[in-house]
Amino acid sequence: MKTYQTDKIRNIALIGNAGSGKTSIAEAMLFEGGVIDRKGTVGGKNTASDYNEIEHENENSVFSTVLYTEFNDHKINIIDTPGADDFIGGVISSFYAADVAVMAINAQHGVEVGTEILSRHCETYNKPLMLVMNKLDHEGANYEKAIESLKTSFGSKVVVVQYPVSNGPDFNAIIDVLMMKMYKFNDKGEREILDIPADQKDTAEELHNTLVEAAAENDEQLMELFFEKGSLDEDEMRKGITAGLVSRGMFPLFCMSAEKSFGVKRVLEFITNVAPAPDAMPAPETIDGKAIECKEGDPTSLFVFKTANESHIGEINYFKVTSGSVNEGMDLNNNETSTKERLSQLYAVAGKNRTKVSKIVAGDIGAAVKLKNTKTNHTLSDPKNSFKFPKIKFLEPKHRTAIRALNESDDEKLGEALARLHEIDPTVTVEYSKELKQILLFGQGEYHLNNIVKWHLDNIYKIETEFYAPKIPYRETITKTAESSYRHKKQSGGSGQFGEVHMVIEPYKEGVPDPTSYKVNGKEIKISVRNKEEHPLPWGGMLVFYNCIVGGAIDARFLPAILKGIMEKMEEGPLTGSYARDIRVAIYDGKMHPVDSNEISFKLAGRNAFRAAFKNAGPKIMEPIYDVEVIVPSDRMGDVMSDLQGRRAMIEGMNSDKGFEKLKAKVPLAELNKYSTALSSLSGGRATYTMSFSKYEQVPMDVQEKLIKTFEEQEEED
Repeated sequence: MKTYQTDKIRNIALIGNAGSGKTSIAEAMLFEGGVIDRKGTVGGKNTASDYNEIEHENENSVFSTVLYTEFNDHKINIIDTPGADDFIGGVISSFYAADVAVMAINAQHGVEVGTEILSRHCETYNKPLMLVMNKLDHEGANYEKAIESLKTSFGSKVVVVQYPVSNGPDFNAIIDVLMMKMYKFNDKGEREILDIPADQKDTAEELHNTLVEAAAENDEQLMELFFEKGSLDEDEMRKGITAGLVSRGMFPLFCMSAEKSFGVKRVLEFITNVAPAPDAMPAPETIDGKAIECKEGDPTSLFVFKTANESHIGEINYFKVTSGSVNEGMDLNNNETSTKERLSQLYAVAGKNRTKVSKIVAGDIGAAVKLKNTKTNHTLSDPKNSFKFPKIKFLEPKHRTAIRALNESDDEKLGEALARLHEIDPTVTVEYSKELKQILLFGQGEYHLNNIVKWHLDNIYKIETEFYAPKIPYRETITKTAESSYRHKKQSGGSGQFGEVHMVIEPYKEGVPDPTSYKVNGKEIKISVRNKEEHPLPWGGMLVFYNCIVGGAIDARFLPAILKGIMEKMEEGPLTGSYARDIRVAIYDGKMHPVDSNEISFKLAGRNAFRAAFKNAGPKIMEPIYDVEVIVPSDRMGDVMSDLQGRRAMIEGMNSDKGFEKLKAKVPLAELNKYSTALSSLSGGRATYTMSFSKYEQVPMDVQEKLIKTFEEQEEED
């Protein structure tokens, strides 16, 4: 394979709602370019893209796949991304390598929830966007309805470049208003270029003029030419469309049937002729704000946007050359790990097929194997440079589950496997919660974790595991003042143990003055603060510890032990064993023994006095509340809202947004277990949601009583 120069390279990310036919489009593009000699099908499990065993079982994309085709003396790198919202990580990472997003639209449905979500990501990452309406040959295809939904969502930025003469089973011809020709296709997908029929000329002229105006609007010189001549020639239009793409001022629309190869060649022509080359895009910036120009003559740098692990090969790193060029056998510095890496073998990748190459230039995408310390998000560069590119910002997780190995001897093996799975899909994150005493998995949905984690553990790593409901990180606190004392006394031969502590506890509120006296159960306790310690807690909130001892009742050297005992109990609250927070403690009296008093005695006395006071101080349990935003088709809004209300949700607002309903609510985390699965069931897979932590709020009293009872029963069993 020859080395393509930067101006002959195009990088696209194929995106779209599940079922829009992205993998079939990619397959048709590779076939048109001669990279494959026969088109595969998803059902036949023989496509260049979805080649993993798990993708064959699911019959849809689970991972993003790096591909390429050669067309019109250009190399077009294609990243085929998953359509399911659970696998959004593959889409996000592709934006760090692709220069243009090509959005597949299912002609049967038009804009779907996934279309809307993906368009927002394109906007966030400022990616130029092309639209390809696919499956126009399907009996349910409805071009007019689909184009209407596109204009509702994207407005006037949608500019028709092509429209079908008819859609449905009779679809076999496309009017191209850029070239002002009709493309007609036979059963083999071969096209014939014809003049536009008389009955289509008025429509084609009107759309052509709209396209010319849209192209002119993106360049002042073109606008002046347009006003002078009343039109633009083909080269001028291409220049204007390229400018409009780069600035996201226009989203050109094409038509096709990828399955029959209708219209695919014309899209490839447009990509090579009009879509921007890597060096025409804004230069990426390092974390220090330095722009790195995409020039072959500059020092070498590259960014790793994807890591995979495959049997018989091992680890594969996919990268984009951001500057300079990479040669086989080159040594580069990994600026993340401060180690040297030798790129001994370089590949151009078309799914599972890899072509060995000796050189990859700026703007191109390639792969390397057997790198020692390189992973996703790492920057490699010439030893003279030490900059790093910003890391890929993946979405916050929407689903959590606890996991354990059924065989304790597999615990270490499980940890290693989970770390590897995080490397191939960074949206799968793992955390050992000291608070909950559970290994927690986080992902984009139950379907996500079942397919990425559970499937791999069962089939690749051969580890028997169980997913089970995670505990909720409740918080405990108090609502009123309480007093208690505790004497710890133990004598068992030799020196004994003795420590007595008197304390008052009260709720902590920021800005409240230090106490001078307390009134508890009709009894007034006057105190004098000798020392104050404020302890911000790792889990949130505050503990304020006052030393109010007078007359040497307790030696100052025992105060740290009392504090330690209190802190131990705050780490395992008296009500449910959850973390306690926002409490002020005043130690105002106590007793010592000249021989038997020691630190352990006062630690135990402080711990038990705090526990007794806590239960008399109007204790309450706080639960984590999350902000949830659901995007759902209008016809499923009622079911989704009813379900949320059944989950103790507080609905905060709803509004229509580009043809969908957007619902905002605050929902207790305890009620969100497996919500992704429930929402998919309620909406037929047409809704999506995001969630983020909001605050802690007191649980209802009936819920609190149930939680305390459950905890007490558990303690008795233990």
